[in-house]
Amino acid sequence: MNTTFYFDAWKRFVKEGILDSARLNKRISESWHRCKKEMVNPYLNKGLDLLSKEELDAKKEKNSLLIEIASPYIKKMDQAIKDSGMMALLVDPDGYVLSLTGNKQTLSDARKINFVEGVRWTEAEVGTNAIGTALQTKEAVTINGAEHYSVASHQWSCSATPIFHENGNLMGVIDVSCPVNYSHPFMLGMVTSISYAIEKDISKQAYLEEMTLFQQAGPLAETYQNQLFLVCNQKQMIISASKPLREGFPQSIGMNLYELLHNGYKIDAEMPFHSKENNRIIGSCFFLSKVLTHRKNVSFQAQSHAKPFIFKGECGTSEVFQNTLAKVKLVAPTDTTVFISGETGSGKELIARAIHDNSPRKDGPFISLNCGAIPKELMESELFGYVEGAFTGARRQGYKGKFEQAQKGTIFLDEIGEIPHSMQVALLRVLQEKKVSPIGSTKEIPLNVRIITATHRDITNLVEDGIFREDLYYRLNVYPIDVPPLRKRKEDIPYLVRYFCKRNGWNLPNMDDLSSRLKDYEWPGNIRELINVLERLYIMSLDEQSSQHIFFNSFESLIIRHPSSTSSNGQENKEKAEKTLNAREKIQKDLMLDALKKTKGNVTAAAKLLEIPRSTFYKRLQKFGM
Repeated sequence: MNTTFYFDAWKRFVKEGILDSARLNKRISESWHRCKKEMVNPYLNKGLDLLSKEELDAKKEKNSLLIEIASPYIKKMDQAIKDSGMMALLVDPDGYVLSLTGNKQTLSDARKINFVEGVRWTEAEVGTNAIGTALQTKEAVTINGAEHYSVASHQWSCSATPIFHENGNLMGVIDVSCPVNYSHPFMLGMVTSISYAIEKDISKQAYLEEMTLFQQAGPLAETYQNQLFLVCNQKQMIISASKPLREGFPQSIGMNLYELLHNGYKIDAEMPFHSKENNRIIGSCFFLSKVLTHRKNVSFQAQSHAKPFIFKGECGTSEVFQNTLAKVKLVAPTDTTVFISGETGSGKELIARAIHDNSPRKDGPFISLNCGAIPKELMESELFGYVEGAFTGARRQGYKGKFEQAQKGTIFLDEIGEIPHSMQVALLRVLQEKKVSPIGSTKEIPLNVRIITATHRDITNLVEDGIFREDLYYRLNVYPIDVPPLRKRKEDIPYLVRYFCKRNGWNLPNMDDLSSRLKDYEWPGNIRELINVLERLYIMSLDEQSSQHIFFNSFESLIIRHPSSTSSNGQENKEKAEKTLNAREKIQKDLMLDALKKTKGNVTAAAKLLEIPRSTFYKRLQKFGM
């Protein structure tokens, strides 16, 4: 770095306001102009805004999640930092230094300019610097020597990267600083990798805390049956509400607390919920009462009828599917990323469509893509699009990818577990940056899209096997919804039969008897198989309506011939396998059964408990007929 040039450029800019922007980094140039406009003192020789001990403790308490997750990573690199003559800092979103560790001499030099815990190191306070400029631009940045605006930092080199919560909010900055003669290019890479690891852990923690909050909120409905109350997460978003409140204000779920209060409610009491692991507050229950005015009551009535729940299918009555729909109603009004799991044919796309239809994006496009049906070599162009001439055979006017087609709407990526590893990296980048670059283009297109994904595979197994990226999994699995298989909601079969027969004009005889017989089957193909069977029965009934005997015999033969209907054969195989086991294998089988019982059927956990590879566990399951 030409330090003389930067110092001369700095002197001329400070004295005359003249800057040769062509020879100065764009980010530095923009920052200097901001500092000039804010009248930051370029001759400032130390930081002036210092917190008292009590104020710093309060800051640390407020940012306890960030400190808790970042500390192990900072500690891990502590020795390398000290050996390199550097120091590492963790900074809150307001620019206050929360922690500082590193080389003893470097820390001593830092104290001379008040570069210590509790100091505020923003652009407005001390001019262009890595921490303040990273906070301002929301980008990773390195500032060396006289690139700093104030003389306090002219002898320093600093690299900083912002840290974001999964909801996009800025949580703070991680910074590595050192005297300018110790500067090294790896500093920026170091803070960037640490920031990424911290963000990944924050995402995991946020998900666990949200699940804990749901669990703690559950019993309240029984305890306070007739009271108005709601449960909010730390972002003040309503995630649960009592039945009287939902009846009076049905669109409350997903709304901001203060938005609800503006609609005629007031807080009478607050009860915080704490994390079991570290006792940190993860949300609160607010007990409410109505502000009774005639106008508000009229407003409630009008709004309560204005937004009926839209579901383009048959809801049925089963408790398990009603729970799934309750989750849909909860998440639909938000912009949260949803991960839908369920067996093939269980109706995952219908659930995704319901989320879209009941969201503020309902008037925007709903773009659906089956990732398993797209050839790997075409997936990038299908998702991200391309410009004219990007490759041989490209359309003359280029092509808008699915993400761009879904602007201001929802994109549904079905069978997300099938996308190749290279595309997982690209998709992760799109999720992080909320921008997409068509193939062959240097232009980035900002995205305003809600993402819903789904798979019929066990995504956690794919992550464990290294097939699916763990960081992408935590980006997508923000709000999971499980769609139950048809065999777990058999009480819905009569409703589904009537719905599909009416929709398709299939006039089948003895519908009640038919529904009863259909409930005796396990439906491995789920609702898709039910529709297929109903259509076959309808076609057969066109010639056999006069003979119920023939009709039901034909129906029975359809069920018996299904490849999944082999329960009797399976039992015979199981008994046969049991007889051929030797003493050692019987002991292995008993240990496996005991492990599965302890882990509630979780094969991966059971294999770990027995300290055997998961692949070996699966082979033994098959061998022992389990």
